[in-house]
Amino acid sequence: MRPLIAFALASTLAACASLDPPAQADNACSIFAQKKPWWRAAKAAEDRWGLDPALALAIIHQESAFNHDARPPRKDGFLFIPGERPSSAFGYAQALEPTWAEYRKAAGRPGADRDSFEDSVDFIGWYTTVSAKRLGLKPTDARNHYLAYHEGHGGFERGTWRDKRWLIQVAAKVEANHRRYAAQIKQCEAKLNGGFWIF
Repeated sequence: MRPLIAFALASTLAACASLDPPAQADNACSIFAQKKPWWRAAKAAEDRWGLDPALALAIIHQESAFNHDARPPRKDGFLFIPGERPSSAFGYAQALEPTWAEYRKAAGRPGADRDSFEDSVDFIGWYTTVSAKRLGLKPTDARNHYLAYHEGHGGFERGTWRDKRWLIQVAAKVEANHRRYAAQIKQCEAKLNGGFWIF
């Protein structure tokens, strides 16, 4: 009985650890070496949608800092009553409920969950594909892809981001992270694809 309890406890701890953000969030090679299923998910999204894995990481880094259950902070409440959250954004990609429902239907993934990394990168792949077709964005245009991601396709077309200096600065940060991640992946992609690492 004790070995079974020990095994169950170890399995639970391992499952919890697998949900922890990566130890070195600024290093793509370290992220994917630590989270090997994430690399397979990123490559699957690349195969399906043409999504650059580095862009997926840059967006998720900005949106949730790789926290699977991230939510926007609550507004100030009254006394001991917590305030409402400003939006329904949730998960790795901070997707809104209506947008996620649209993705599920359009991508044929009715069971997709926002706290799943695999589903989140597939969602980003779908969304950036729509952005590319509707807005004429290049796959590696991280700055404008993020602006369209944050403001929505209609908002991007209307230029709602132009008067938001803070958002333009965030988009520049996403662009810089994308460049860094892309350069790092070039250095370790062969090892990631081969699944062989020496530490």
